[in-house]
Amino acid sequence: MPLHLIKLSVGSESLADLAAWQKQRLKDMKAKGRKPELIHVTRQTPKRAEELLEGGSIYWVVKGWIVARQRLVELRPLKRDGVPHCGIVYDKKVIPVQWRQRRAFQGWRYLEPKDAPPDRKGPGSNDDELPPELRRELAALGLL
Repeated sequence: MPLHLIKLSVGSESLADLAAWQKQRLKDMKAKGRKPELIHVTRQTPKRAEELLEGGSIYWVVKGWIVARQRLVELRPLKRDGVPHCGIVYDKKVIPVQWRQRRAFQGWRYLEPKDAPPDRKGPGSNDDELPPELRRELAALGLL
């Protein structure tokens, strides 16, 4: 089974906000003549890279809730000011997941498959009909 990463989406107010930010980022890269790709640069390189790249995803936490995932594509060695870093490259497709509460943490963490929330149902399911704030309140009450 693939291993996953989990990361806070700092500054995002909702899943829609995260997706819009990424879309704008890709558009800006293309306008500047750069290869449009989503990449998170981090100081620490995951030691379990092989497991992550065997179908793993990066799960996003927004406002204390795991809300989506994106498939991991590559772990790219980089240097910033001569210091080694890792570029975590992930797919452009945002896959909503069933919301699960998660406390804040710094950086990224490994997420075992057994702890990863399942993907949400497709269009037409009740998952897409609730406003984010109501969804948070119902989930906090254990009703979702």
